[in-house]
Amino acid sequence: MLNCSDTPDSKREATELFLFSRVPVFLKTFGKFCRAKEVVYTWGAEGLPSVGSRKHLNFICFRFIIVIMLKSKTFVKKTRSGGVMKVVREHYLRDDIWCGSEVCTECKQESTVLQKDACMESSLCSYPHYLVPDTNVVLHQIDILEDPVICNVIILQTVLQEVRHRSAPVYKRLKDIIHEKEKRFYTFTNEHHRDTFIEREPGESANDRNDRAIRVAVKWYSQHLKTFESDTDGLKVVLLTNDQGNKQKAQDNGLLVYKCEEYVKSLIANPELVDRLALSSDDKNEITSSKVLFPEHLPLSRIQTGIKSSSFLQGTFRASRDNYLEATVFVQGEGEDSTEVLIQGLQNLNRAVHQDVVAVQLLPRSEWVAPSSVVLQDEGTAKDDEDAEEEEGKVTAVEAARKPTGKVVGIIKRNWRPFCGMLNVSQIKESTRHLFTPADRRIPRIRIETRQASTLSGQRIMVAIDGWPKDSRYPNGHFVRSLGGAGEKDTEEEVLLLEHDVPHQAFSQAVLSFLPKMPWAITPEDMMKREDLRPLTVCSVDPPGCTDIDDALHCRELENGNLEVGVHIADVSHFIRPGNALDKEAANRGTTVYLCGKRIDMVPELLSSNLCSLRSNVDRLAFSCIWEINHKAEILKTRFTKSVINSKASLTYAEAQMRIDDTNKNDDITKSLRGLNKLAKILKRQRIEKGALTLSSLEVRFHMDSETHDPIDLQTKELMETNSMVEEFMLLANISVAQKIYDEFSECALLRKHPAPPPSNYDILIKAAKSKVKIHTDSAKALADSLDAAKVDGFPYFNTLLRILATRCMMQAVYFCSGMDSDFHHYGLASPIYTHFTSPIRRYADIIVHRLLAVAIGADTTYPDLMDKHKQSALCNNLNYRHKMSQYAQRASVAFHTQLFFKSRGILNEEGFVLFVRKNAIIVLIPKFGLEGTVFFDSKDKVSPNIVFEEEGPTLSVEQHKFHIFDKVKVTISLDDSNIQHQKIRMALIEPVIPGVSVPAPDTERPAKKQKLDH
Repeated sequence: MLNCSDTPDSKREATELFLFSRVPVFLKTFGKFCRAKEVVYTWGAEGLPSVGSRKHLNFICFRFIIVIMLKSKTFVKKTRSGGVMKVVREHYLRDDIWCGSEVCTECKQESTVLQKDACMESSLCSYPHYLVPDTNVVLHQIDILEDPVICNVIILQTVLQEVRHRSAPVYKRLKDIIHEKEKRFYTFTNEHHRDTFIEREPGESANDRNDRAIRVAVKWYSQHLKTFESDTDGLKVVLLTNDQGNKQKAQDNGLLVYKCEEYVKSLIANPELVDRLALSSDDKNEITSSKVLFPEHLPLSRIQTGIKSSSFLQGTFRASRDNYLEATVFVQGEGEDSTEVLIQGLQNLNRAVHQDVVAVQLLPRSEWVAPSSVVLQDEGTAKDDEDAEEEEGKVTAVEAARKPTGKVVGIIKRNWRPFCGMLNVSQIKESTRHLFTPADRRIPRIRIETRQASTLSGQRIMVAIDGWPKDSRYPNGHFVRSLGGAGEKDTEEEVLLLEHDVPHQAFSQAVLSFLPKMPWAITPEDMMKREDLRPLTVCSVDPPGCTDIDDALHCRELENGNLEVGVHIADVSHFIRPGNALDKEAANRGTTVYLCGKRIDMVPELLSSNLCSLRSNVDRLAFSCIWEINHKAEILKTRFTKSVINSKASLTYAEAQMRIDDTNKNDDITKSLRGLNKLAKILKRQRIEKGALTLSSLEVRFHMDSETHDPIDLQTKELMETNSMVEEFMLLANISVAQKIYDEFSECALLRKHPAPPPSNYDILIKAAKSKVKIHTDSAKALADSLDAAKVDGFPYFNTLLRILATRCMMQAVYFCSGMDSDFHHYGLASPIYTHFTSPIRRYADIIVHRLLAVAIGADTTYPDLMDKHKQSALCNNLNYRHKMSQYAQRASVAFHTQLFFKSRGILNEEGFVLFVRKNAIIVLIPKFGLEGTVFFDSKDKVSPNIVFEEEGPTLSVEQHKFHIFDKVKVTISLDDSNIQHQKIRMALIEPVIPGVSVPAPDTERPAKKQKLDH
């Protein structure tokens, strides 16, 4: 026996795990004797335990009894060399594991989870009861388990382990439920309980063994709680399973067991729960037709054989945003190494959903096609898609370059998640079957059953896919939850965050517990380890309203005539230490997400807007990169140091610009800014001479009503010299730090690269410019020179349009680990090496770079994960994903606020430029608003004009007028809110005037509200 004193509730679990983890060491020490019989320990107050002794251990200060038994688990596994190795693992059993029920007095538990009066109003179970779901119920009915109605649930260790191996997303959701105290989900470690552990029998499958383990645990619970039946109203344990065989065996054992659907339908007080039921395999053919619409998916065994023989290809399925009958499968990784296979047509798409991992078979070359230029959206009006697939026949087109084309033959991995959208209520009265339209146009409509259609109409809801039978035009699914009224700002914001997988929940108490205690101050110990730079004239320059100030700058003349320039970055890594809950949360979030009028912080506000923010006139911890530079902007010396700074001013770009331009100002801050600005101009010129690209994108800024927070004005952002000034020194710091951490840690430096685009990416740019200028794309330098020379008399906006189009040709910049890649080059910056160091408040990558740099200069110690290139690479993958999703979320936020802006404007007419031509439309850019919209020339409401599309141009002839890229046009702009699910900006052509196509200009425009600008 092991005797220890009682522990407080908050420490007990950790203590128990600590003790239990030490037992194997002691058992191995006593080898054969331990394996011969049950071993009894007594731990006390002095010295190591010995078999049968009563000596005491002083490093433990608690008392309770554990009886431990040793089992061994034996299995074989294949080695890398192809051999077979026998593995024996020790498995320890105990008899003190708590049952978790407050009715129990036998377990001597100090805290309980499961309630005595566990009552849910069920027509099947009129008595108090605990639920025990099996693995498949958890995997497929997690939405039910998340509902607040479902509580007092026992999650067996067997189930938890199976779920973890089979679905990481469901496992995370289950763990979140377990941590919600009010849900009362109790984890019972049946695999380590002496009375519930079972061995796998000869010939028994792992799945059958686990089902039996679940039944054994349920039986143990039933017998265990029966002891206290007199103290309860007949408390029982109910097993939930959808497996008919498992249900029958449980009934044979005298257990209470129901199918999940049976039980949920019995909850008479909560009929809405039925809508959240996922269809079981037995039910999935109910909502289908008799007509087979799709080919059968091949089994996984045939897919694997086909991939090995190269007859099939494996890749990620990415549906088109513009054409629901088209998709691309990316094979052999991402980026430059990817092979793209085009999929066209409903049958070839074969029930694949965006982001699924699929197996594709290439079609014969004679059947290869070109990507469609038709903008085609699934409006759900046709019974099938034969008409839609013939849509392109209405447009005369010159044949374009064909691409490898294939068909989906099987699904390797589904990447389904709950989707946001709206319900299209069936026109059939009393019908419970309805179509759900996702907010993401790349996701097909989903057919669901619900009795709440009238309530859910006009609501944004979440729906999950359950399956997609081959005889159903649409997948089948179930209702998950309502998000709120469509069009409401809070609801739409929630939708865009969910759709782009942006973690936005409040920071947990576990995370907040690692924040510094307030009031916080820099200690003498902190000062001893840092350089005191508080006397320097340091200032920050940021956008108006910025509270998370990452960076500050200084410039001063040295006695030798050279200049000292410093970039001082918030020392976030001082507050966020590796491996704790705060660090893990920041790593998961990856980046701060900026929406219109709102910010989703990567770190808690105490850090982002206070302790780490380099606000003026307060002492702050920083990580400084300091150069000695001559007046030609040549770097003579570089050093890095942890520091303490005191910013003398927190300026906006406009305020800094006014100081530089005001000849009457000559204070230290202004002199510093002028020195920085002068050097920045030289640095920028040097970068451009090396081939750095100066591209363009239209960013918009909304001015919000102070009361309603609705947008009252929309304008493109104006850039000043000070924007460029700050950018140049941030780039210089990032490059300097990148070289330093790579020199010190060549295998595990976190860097950022920008791959050169493949030549085909530039086709549209070259074609668009060819009638006016020639664009060279042999190198970044050649492209930069071509863009600089691209000027057309009488068309001053031509160069900006070219740069906007060139931006669309670029590849995505990505984070990577230096030990996992050989190509470090940053194409856009023309830099051989680059990283992110300057924004640790809003980017987790910068925190890792700070840690690497701190170790490199001896300011901090390393830790294993920091030096592990494989873990660094996995981290980079998450950071790249989070960065991409944050960009999409920001664009979606701009789009929504643009809709709000135009909602009260009626119809406006504005000048714009053709940015792209499609087979049935032109994409128009409105520079005034930084807005893009589509002018369609085919309409279901009226006779379509004669349209001829030429890929080579590319041009689009509508009647007698030919549209080219960059043509100037005049259009009407209005909000089309006929489809509340997909409200959009509608454009119609005013000029050029094409009879039967163009519309007259609106007579009047609604006056805009008076601007309210913050100065």
